[in-house]
Amino acid sequence: MPALRNLESLFARVQKPARYTGGEWNSTVKDWDACDVRVVLAYPDLYDIGMSNLGLGILYDIVNRRDGMLAERVFAPWSDMEDAMRAEGVPLWSLETRHPVREFDVIGFSLSYEGTYTNILNMLDLAGLPVKAEERTDAHPLVICGGSGALNPDALADFVDVFALGDGEETIVDIVDFVREWKQQGRGTRDQMLLQLAKIWGVYVPRFYRPEYNADGSIKSVTPAIEGLPARVTKRFVQELPPTLTTPIVPFLQTVHDRMAIEIQRGCTQGCRFCQAGIIYRPRLERSPEEVLEAARALARNTGYDELSLVSLSTTDHSRIIPIVDGLRAEFGDKLTISLPSMRVDSFSVRVAEAVATRGKHSITFAPEAGTERLRMTINKNVTDDNLYEAAENAFSQGWTNVKMYFMVGQPTETHEDIEGIVTLARKVREIGRRRHGGRARVRVSTSNFIPKAHTPFQWASQARPDVLHQRHMYLRDALKKSGVAFTWEDPEHSVLEAVLSRGDRRLGKAIYNAWKDGARFDAWHEHYNWPRWQRAMADASLDPAFFAYRSPGLWDPFPWSHINIGVTESYLRAEWLRTLKHQQTADCHKEPCNVCGVQNQNADDCLNRFDLRLAAKGKPPADRKGLIAPIEMFSLT
Repeated sequence: MPALRNLESLFARVQKPARYTGGEWNSTVKDWDACDVRVVLAYPDLYDIGMSNLGLGILYDIVNRRDGMLAERVFAPWSDMEDAMRAEGVPLWSLETRHPVREFDVIGFSLSYEGTYTNILNMLDLAGLPVKAEERTDAHPLVICGGSGALNPDALADFVDVFALGDGEETIVDIVDFVREWKQQGRGTRDQMLLQLAKIWGVYVPRFYRPEYNADGSIKSVTPAIEGLPARVTKRFVQELPPTLTTPIVPFLQTVHDRMAIEIQRGCTQGCRFCQAGIIYRPRLERSPEEVLEAARALARNTGYDELSLVSLSTTDHSRIIPIVDGLRAEFGDKLTISLPSMRVDSFSVRVAEAVATRGKHSITFAPEAGTERLRMTINKNVTDDNLYEAAENAFSQGWTNVKMYFMVGQPTETHEDIEGIVTLARKVREIGRRRHGGRARVRVSTSNFIPKAHTPFQWASQARPDVLHQRHMYLRDALKKSGVAFTWEDPEHSVLEAVLSRGDRRLGKAIYNAWKDGARFDAWHEHYNWPRWQRAMADASLDPAFFAYRSPGLWDPFPWSHINIGVTESYLRAEWLRTLKHQQTADCHKEPCNVCGVQNQNADDCLNRFDLRLAAKGKPPADRKGLIAPIEMFSLT
């Protein structure tokens, strides 16, 4: 089908037409007819959000660098554009060449958070494609999901053909190469193609796996329905960070993170037990200061931005963060604003923030996560009250006037004393600020609700019920107001849906479909979120939200995601959960010998070196490097 024409009439009817026009600086437009594999990278949220996703830009660049292949982009249209498209019968199109999405070979959805599930269904429907995977034929594109949300894939199994698990930089190359070979050879049916894809490392095809349930509705097992497929599908690991994206697309409108970005580090070893990212992104990989500086030069030259974000789960944990910061300062001086999106609660982080500060010091953010040392020990957030006070003292003394603090409410073993501890910390930090800056000192507290996430030690925990969370938020609101501290919090009801979707199994597919048919869109947006709609959808699917959100699984019970191997072993996670109940901490393995989480078996150099330290302490020889890494297994088509 040729590219769509006369879309300008639609653009005139929406608030932000720049979301849909394409043509941005550094976008890649290839000859459609000259490419034999065409991929559309789909982000199931607004352009404003998706264009800030670094992973999307990396995959876009990787595919477009390959001869005979193209990658284009599409984002979820806001309600005004959706209404106009449906009224005019216009199908969802790509930004680069304005081809209908249904004409591509592969649709790759980036799955970052659960609130986008219904948007995936809606985008497929707007594209004129069957929403359910079982209804798609050989003539339809391959529908793939990747990203952090893909590691509990079965809630979307009814709608997705393939899940790409883990680091996508290598997986996408294997998939597009496979699709090209399959097309050239004309090898057979859709099921035959999917079966071959299921044999690639890091690829999960849900239609070839069957769930079994216990009488109480809990998962008994998820097992292959076809001989030869692995019982557990292992996520993909990269052994070093890919080259930095230095020609990112520059949007026509302001996005959430409207700046350059360099991933200086992937992974984290702090071991916070609530944190899914800290588990699933292991092993920890660092980029050298020299590479960061070279990338910054190229980014500044290719984008025109004057702000750079050093992206990492915990930026100041990078072993050479000072040389990185010093190098950037020496190169750019005050012409470049450097942002650190994630910092530890310690004075070293403040010193790093001081080193990158250029134009007026306004706000600095800390995330103690819990109000008392006891609870922080329980969640393995190794931060003392004194650490926070010292960091605040240093921040205020060095010129910052605003301190923001993030906490999580509803965590395992939390008591009212832990909630009171938040007030105490905030009050003392405000006092520190007022001693330095008088009335100009501002302290803000923000809380989120704990969600028990898959592949974490807290996957055995239950979520606190909304009435309990509401009570704790109201106490904080009143107590912090009296202390002169600003306070914002997350709606407890909204968190219920996130818990259900993040812990759900394959039966949730019916509920997701029901909710979408009933009008669910943009569930992560407060103006669109509708909990009664989801309650109806769950009831129509004969499911109880409480079963997923509030049930505490048995210590040895399988999970809906137990057939997905993320490298970190379930035995390690189970041991960490038991240490939680004993209020025991686990050391950061980047500073201590290996904790044997399982990732050392992937042959990551840093992990293996620290594993050797552990073996040496027990008088054992170093680990055998041979055969540790899982092979990239791709079956031949010949």
